[in-house]
Amino acid sequence: MQPKLSDLQQLAIRAGALLRNGYEQPILIQHKGEADLVTEIDHASEALILETLRAQFPDHSINAEESGHLEGSSEHTWYVDPLDGTINYAHGIPFFCVSIAYAYHGQLTLGAVYDPLRDELFCAERGRGAWLNKKPIQVSHPASLIDSLLVTGFANIAHRTPLSEVHTDNMDNFKRFMLATQGVRRLGSAALDLAYVACGRLDGYWEYGIHSWDIAAGALLVESAGGKVTSINGSADYFVPPYPILAASPGTHAAMLAMLDHFE
Repeated sequence: MQPKLSDLQQLAIRAGALLRNGYEQPILIQHKGEADLVTEIDHASEALILETLRAQFPDHSINAEESGHLEGSSEHTWYVDPLDGTINYAHGIPFFCVSIAYAYHGQLTLGAVYDPLRDELFCAERGRGAWLNKKPIQVSHPASLIDSLLVTGFANIAHRTPLSEVHTDNMDNFKRFMLATQGVRRLGSAALDLAYVACGRLDGYWEYGIHSWDIAAGALLVESAGGKVTSINGSADYFVPPYPILAASPGTHAAMLAMLDHFE
């Protein structure tokens, strides 16, 4: 059985309520690595999501940040980030979200990204469009790269992916784009970065090494809002580990691709 977009919306809002209630309250914070945090709210949010998915879709497979891969049918796969922006959350910085996506036969078809503090629900359904709180959204179309505001992320030093070990520094790109655009932001939540690109608040996003659950819903948002999503090298097959991703409006995407360091 396939889910409906409303299933993702309701689940993201329920998990988001946990994040909102725990925000700036005393919570248990642990280290998964030297600079990689996890909180009790991450675990509580993921437990709620997984319990619901297992009850409603018991034969589906799930990829979740804290629990890893849970076996199930390869036809139906979920990507769950119960708290994207954990470091922001732990420091009281109000930029984090819940991200949930569903793929059918390997193709992302449904996605929801919920910011509980702003009560903003971004969602997308392949072939139908993308919305912010039920209003259709589209990517921006800046006249040139100099008119663009971009966003990026940096792989956690303590948890480098194989690609990150080869391509150890994104700073060269950061500096080039700082000089060629209105600016570059590093906000700390890939899912919200992509949601902001989808609704036109930001014009382009790139990152060299990340996880499937970080980008699944957001990438679908950008595509469904008229944007272009590829690997850093420009390949249409962007949903491949370690997920080096470039997402923007078509014109901005082409300009960014021409400037980015590629990899072998």
